[in-house]
Amino acid sequence: MAESHTFDALDLQLLQALQLDGRASYSRIGAVLGVSDQTVARRLRRLGSAMDLRIVGVRDGVPLGRDSWTLRLRIKLDAADAVARALARRPDTSWIGLAAGGTEIICSTSFSRAGDHEELILGKLPRTPSITDIRAHQILHRFFGGPTGWFAAADALTPEQAAALTPRAAAEEDGARAAHGPADEALLRVLERDGRAPVAELARASGLSESAARRRLDQLLRSGSLYIDVEYSTAALGYTTRALLWVTAEPRALDAVGRALAARPEAAAVFATSGESNVMAVLVCRGVAEVYRFLTEVVGGLDGVRHVEVSPVLRNVKQLTYDDAGHRGGHPRTGRTGERG
Repeated sequence: MAESHTFDALDLQLLQALQLDGRASYSRIGAVLGVSDQTVARRLRRLGSAMDLRIVGVRDGVPLGRDSWTLRLRIKLDAADAVARALARRPDTSWIGLAAGGTEIICSTSFSRAGDHEELILGKLPRTPSITDIRAHQILHRFFGGPTGWFAAADALTPEQAAALTPRAAAEEDGARAAHGPADEALLRVLERDGRAPVAELARASGLSESAARRRLDQLLRSGSLYIDVEYSTAALGYTTRALLWVTAEPRALDAVGRALAARPEAAAVFATSGESNVMAVLVCRGVAEVYRFLTEVVGGLDGVRHVEVSPVLRNVKQLTYDDAGHRGGHPRTGRTGERG
């Protein structure tokens, strides 16, 4: 990725370092990058202001066996904002965007208990007069997204630097410890506000000792049920256009199409889904011309693709967190424009 006039090579290295390990200490990052920890702290403060950088903990429903859905809601134009904000206040929604010129709400949800989706999809939404159509797509498989999310300059670090900053792989025995207990809920709520919260703060919130809180945090991270996400404005890096693709692939080609789309640098998340289309892809691009090239040169060249629909995203309403003051992504200016699935 070509450097912009605002961000230099060290800025991009810091972003990639945090995506690899959002809780890495400034001294560890500085040692790998060959700069002081004071330089790391100063640069990250600047990035926080310049591109709304924010580090948060995210629960991943896949290791926990949770049902995840993407909802497409056709909405009367004058009610779109109010309905989107109401959905954003729900704890089971993780991303909400306005598309189709503001007449469509796209909403990602994850339900912790069997049957919870029925309350929303079969209960509340159909009784909302301003919603004219509901299409619900269950996530069947994740090709890309979640903890392995999009980053424009994924080659900012050398392979050796990336390896030094990558946390150790999960051990098999951690899988049994993924389920969240009462103490975990308090710990997770702190991390959802600040992914770099000190262990002492996690211990106070959860009622655990510091050693127990540190051990439990490590178990949750290694099990995959929790990951540390880096939110920032991709527009600051020149990636101003977001779009969702709804691809209908022949069943024999479904896996190959999903993997081919997931391998592309424009793809921020790719899923196999139920519904009229069976592959959903989230694109982050420099402009509409890049979306067009992706459609014609990438999707158009894949065997087994029968139909494609494009939903340009007008704006984000919610990214992971939301507050009643209307702040997206829990940040007072803007939410993260990338997508992590």
